[in-house]
Amino acid sequence: MRVGVPTEIKNNEYRVGLTPAAVAELTRAGHEVVVQSGAGLGVDFTDSAYVAAGAAILPDAAAVFEAAEMIVKVKEPQAVEVAMLRPGHVLFTYLHLAADKPQTEGLMASGATCIAYETVTAPDGTLPLLKPMSEVAGRMSVQCGAHYLEKHQGGRGVLLGGVPGVEPGKVVILGGGVAGVNAAQMAVGLRADVTILDISNRRLAELDMVFGNQIRTAFASSAAIADAVAGADLVIGAVLVPGAAAPKLVTRAMIASMRPGTVVVDIAIDQGGCFETSHATTHEDPVFVVDGVIHYCVANMPGAVARTSTMALGNATLPFVLKLANMGADAAMAADPHLAAGLNVSGGKLHIPAVAEALGLPLG
Repeated sequence: MRVGVPTEIKNNEYRVGLTPAAVAELTRAGHEVVVQSGAGLGVDFTDSAYVAAGAAILPDAAAVFEAAEMIVKVKEPQAVEVAMLRPGHVLFTYLHLAADKPQTEGLMASGATCIAYETVTAPDGTLPLLKPMSEVAGRMSVQCGAHYLEKHQGGRGVLLGGVPGVEPGKVVILGGGVAGVNAAQMAVGLRADVTILDISNRRLAELDMVFGNQIRTAFASSAAIADAVAGADLVIGAVLVPGAAAPKLVTRAMIASMRPGTVVVDIAIDQGGCFETSHATTHEDPVFVVDGVIHYCVANMPGAVARTSTMALGNATLPFVLKLANMGADAAMAADPHLAAGLNVSGGKLHIPAVAEALGLPLG
């Protein structure tokens, strides 16, 4: 199979779909790889490194899309990229369709087979291709929140870890999954006062076993969320409903109850966000203020640490890329129901019920 890697064009997105090491694995298996010139420069992978791994370098995205049978990316295709997709193409990338009707309709119109990283499953029910970026986003959420709590950034002037004689900042984390746990690890490491809320009593018990008396846990009822948010310095939204739009757990009234200069970080923004006041931002213009509360809602948070993110994502995606290339998409998905769970769009049809419901589109 001929695999194509275009340069990412989303705002301030420096990651790349395949590393030179991954290209070497594909070419060793007998496949061809074409890479857009400069695609890896944002993470210090030169064109010569890709050539040494066996890739051919093409001058622009149009040439890559024209030559390739499978397109491997990081972020969802932008409108100009959707226009280059055609029937027979396999697209393998993050899609997050539940919050993006124009993209969904464009992919359906393209006729391409579109497999989303975020809905591929593992035998234990986890999401192996979302996990590495959830780990990165969870860890980043605390350092970003801590930064915007600084006074010169418009924050309250709170140090999350406090100092002897001064209480630490209060961090509230909504969701005890991969992103939430990684956020908690960072916040605990900074000696913050940490509370995690989740709707699963089983998960709360697991978190209690992991963190012990380093954190507090609470069942995520509306009343408990409202109470925790009102007293927080930093609230991190780390809620995930696989494939679906994120639930709006924090209302505008809850935001209004927070103190001026406090911060919210919405990791769930790729799926529409879990704060009623959220809207997607970019690394170029990352924050906005509602009712005195600073909102950080960057839709590609891991792109800020592009090299770490590229390496982590590549480690997770390569086995699936190889399977798709070796067997072809249809055979690979027929043989692996967990890969088949990643199929979002094919032949003009939408295959994820939660996306169809969120967007009011017919299910294929």
